[in-house]
Amino acid sequence: MKRYVGLLLIFMLIPGLVSADIFPKAGTAGLQFLKIGIDARAIGMGEAYTAVTDDISSIYWNPAGLALKSQNQILFSHTEWLADIQYEYIAASRITSFGALGLHVALLHMPWMDVYIEESFDEPTGEKFACSDLSAGITYANSFTDKFSFGINVKYLRQNLDEYAVNSFSIDLGSLYNTGWNNLTIGMSLRNFGPDLKYDLDNDDDGEFDEDPFDLLDNDGDGLIDEDREEAPFKLPMNFSLGVAGNIYNADNQKLIISAQLDNCVDRSETYNLGTEYSIGTFRIRSGYQFGYDAATFSVGFGWTIPTNFALINLDYSYSDMGDLTESFLETPHRLSIKLFY
Repeated sequence: MKRYVGLLLIFMLIPGLVSADIFPKAGTAGLQFLKIGIDARAIGMGEAYTAVTDDISSIYWNPAGLALKSQNQILFSHTEWLADIQYEYIAASRITSFGALGLHVALLHMPWMDVYIEESFDEPTGEKFACSDLSAGITYANSFTDKFSFGINVKYLRQNLDEYAVNSFSIDLGSLYNTGWNNLTIGMSLRNFGPDLKYDLDNDDDGEFDEDPFDLLDNDGDGLIDEDREEAPFKLPMNFSLGVAGNIYNADNQKLIISAQLDNCVDRSETYNLGTEYSIGTFRIRSGYQFGYDAATFSVGFGWTIPTNFALINLDYSYSDMGDLTESFLETPHRLSIKLFY
């Protein structure tokens, strides 16, 4: 088993090493909505969740965790993000004889926005435009031993910006290894591994894309040269996470979980997350902190498990303070998630 875990770690590090830069390049990756975490439980623990995840939210955080529950599951997650942006995430999973299967759809949307003239930005033109992001995918996970599980997630991605759109795909990989001591678990995940993206824009409406900007010719016979510039490609926000979590206390219907995590993303420096969750009966409270961001993030949350005749329901809420980006209690990220186990 140690050999397989070592090989998996090397395999997951290869994409990061190949694409790594000496200096982080903030703003060079697109589809930033892929970095917005889902599930109020995970956010309440400061996103230190790679080694904790053990239910349907694993589809986002670490697909290996989907194999740890023996029940079918449904997840609804809603995020009130900054600047009136909203993020919806719906997922469902089913246990089969050959492992756990999951499906998800994620949609980031925002209000219509005004169009401005590029040269002045003084007054809107009266026109409106919309922007949205979409992710949809399928997940497979399995426990190969009582201590080791592995999962993979394949996603279709789309970004709409006014009349333009770009389509792509990405892959998530994840693993969990439980040492068997106080539920001490090591988790690894590689998210958003995929090809670079590029918008195809016909700036001069001649039906050609990316005309050679160095030929100094009038390509479409309109008396102008070099009016169709080549569009620059951009990366996906690929992220590698390494986390460890364990039970500090587990007795008398109470449990305390502590989790720590390192994140390495292609468009920023390394960040570090710490999280904790205290459970007593069916009620849970959480807190977490993320280090290394320009705007330090502190999160708190709570959850409640409700047994019913048709399913076990988890209701979770989280609040995130984003430092200087937090204008007020209401204008900062709030998350509400509902999970059904049946």
